[in-house]
This record gives sequence, C-alpha cells and structure tokens, in this order.
Amino acid sequence: MRGMFTCGVIDVFMENNIGFNGAAGISAGAVFGCNLKSRQIGRPIRYNKNYCNDPRYCSLRSLITTGDLYNSDFCYRELPYVLDPFDRKTFESDPMEFYVGATDVKTGKCIYHKCSDGGERDIKWMQASASMPLVSRPVHVDGYLLLDGGIADAVPYAFMESIGYDRNVIVLTQPEGYMKSESWMVPLVKLMLRSYPAVGEAMARRHDMYNRQMKEIKEREEKGISFVIRPPAALGISRTARDPNELERVYRIGRKEAERVLPELKLFLGI
Repeated sequence: MRGMFTCGVIDVFMENNIGFNGAAGISAGAVFGCNLKSRQIGRPIRYNKNYCNDPRYCSLRSLITTGDLYNSDFCYRELPYVLDPFDRKTFESDPMEFYVGATDVKTGKCIYHKCSDGGERDIKWMQASASMPLVSRPVHVDGYLLLDGGIADAVPYAFMESIGYDRNVIVLTQPEGYMKSESWMVPLVKLMLRSYPAVGEAMARRHDMYNRQMKEIKEREEKGISFVIRPPAALGISRTARDPNELERVYRIGRKEAERVLPELKLFLGI
C-alpha cells in the first residue's frame, strides 16, 4: 500500500496532461500504474478506500480458503469488470506502451509482458506481478509460473533502457537513502517453494539487488538522465494497510510531492 504514493503521483501527471511514450510497472506499480494508460484519474485510490476492509478484497479468510491474501477472483474479475470498471477501450487506444514484470519461479528471473488491450491476459500478468510470496499462489500465464516482479527486479529502469527509453521518470515509494536488508521470509520461501530453488535464491539476493539499483538510480539522477520522484520521508504504512484514512494520507503525500517537482519535471521532459 506504499503504492498509494504512486497513485497520487500519476494522478497529478494526468491532471497536468503529462504523458509518456512508455511505462513499466512492478508489483503495485503494475496494478496501479495501468490506470495511467486507461486515463482513469482517482480510480485506484477510490477502489482501495472503498474495499480495503471488505473480506472479499483482502483477508486472512481469503488466504486460508483460496491461498491468496488478496482474493484473485474479487480483485481481478469482480472489481475491474463490475464494481469499478477498468476502461479497457481507452487503455487499448492510448498509444503509450505499458509493460509489467513478474518473476519466473523456475528461473528466478524477471519476465516482462507488453500489455495490449487490458483484457484477461493482461490482467493476469498484472496479478502475477503483484503476487507477494507466501501470501499468494504463483500465477499461471503464457506457459510461465509467476510471482511478484519485485523479487527479481525492484525498479524496471534497466528494462526500459534496454528497449530504447533512455530518459526515464522513476517513481519510488521509499525515501532517499533507504537500504533494504535480507527479508525474514527467505527461509519460508525456500521451504514453501522448494521445488523451485531459483526463486528462493532470488529472494535471498533481493536486498543486494535492490540496494544496487538504488545506487544506480541515484547516479542516473545526478547525471540528469533520469528524473526521480520519491517520498520525502518514510511513508509509515504497511504493505496491507486497511485504514482508508491511511491510504488517503499516503496518496496525498504522493500528490504533494508530484506538485512540488512539477516545474522541474516539465523542464526534464522538455514541456
């Protein structure tokens, strides 16, 4: 739910007609960032506040009965198709390329998928990208078995550069200077996914990968080849926060920070 910060940032982008040729999202960045392409200002903060306390959305009951803390049928079918419809028509017609990354549990590598129409297959990839280990089942799609993209690739700037996007706006949800330590989940992930040792090893290396990426991102920022938007301080919200006021608070921090850097961002983008 630190992704509510990202939601605030991208809403300010849309309100100020700031568009991009391409974008990529990992985990929350995938399921919330897709609204940038569907041009739906306010949608992710709205549905998260409306349903964060609904046991059909996120609950221990869902985890016990389905294997997913965030109920896949509710989150990826009922919500986007019925309760707060995802604008597939706009998503498909908008020219911005949108990619999501998910971790292949067999190889421990991040695989990227280019979303085309916002349909069932694309949503399945978004689900895979945001499927946290231990509290989500691996997702089957396109012959892969996938989990959270952040296991193998926390921030997709290198992927974007590899396909030709050499000036990137990077949205982070941790403040400058934050460094990650090894996750307590590593032994459990290795145990639960012992048939797929590569993903366990990727989890064990995740903190090193993340810290290296933060160093590289800072270097890109200092050279002026990337523009970085990050919270001014730790957001102080849990991954699965269920207080609508807390979600709104973090969303407002994202809005405020995006509005603060807006003049600099426009200069970077040549607007």
